[in-house]
Amino acid sequence: MDRKMKESLMKRQWMSLFPTLLVCITAMAAERDYPHRPVPFTDVKLTDTFWQPRIETNRTVTNPYAFGKSEETGRIENFKVAGGLSDKRWTGGYGFNDSDVSKIIEGASYCLSVREDKKLDAYLDKLIGWYAAAQEDDGFLYTLWTARDTVENFGRVNCRPNETDRWSNVHHAHQLYNLGHMYEAGVAHFLATGKREFLDIKE
Repeated sequence: MDRKMKESLMKRQWMSLFPTLLVCITAMAAERDYPHRPVPFTDVKLTDTFWQPRIETNRTVTNPYAFGKSEETGRIENFKVAGGLSDKRWTGGYGFNDSDVSKIIEGASYCLSVREDKKLDAYLDKLIGWYAAAQEDDGFLYTLWTARDTVENFGRVNCRPNETDRWSNVHHAHQLYNLGHMYEAGVAHFLATGKREFLDIKE
């Protein structure tokens, strides 16, 4: 075997080992780089004069406003439509609208971990019930897809799957994006309230 062939063979062998070495080096570096564990948000209580009033503003002003806008734009109604609890049409121009409600539930849950709020707590319970109703039998939850027969012009909605395959166009249709925000909301709600209803929906 001549020198060029040997060099080529060694190069190919090195390149085949490179991904494995990279994973090992990265794992070792990560272990050394971040030796601390995060503190659960439920263990953090801010009582200062800067952050505490702002957190209270989130609870009393921002959350009601954000939920109000989600009601006004049909984002919340869409869960009821998909769950067969409303005879209205699915509304909104984007398939990612479900995620907005999940994000607000997550933020509201953080507020509940700071201060008891029976009205907010009851409202979240109601919303979670609509999530449960909107889920399909196998757990799939994407209101645009489930309520597609009520959409005035499904083909013109942005970020949608095609009409025959709910998992089509995953790159742009936001099925997994919405799901990720729902997971984050479910975990935040459980940590803040101890309730498992959101975690246990159609498990």
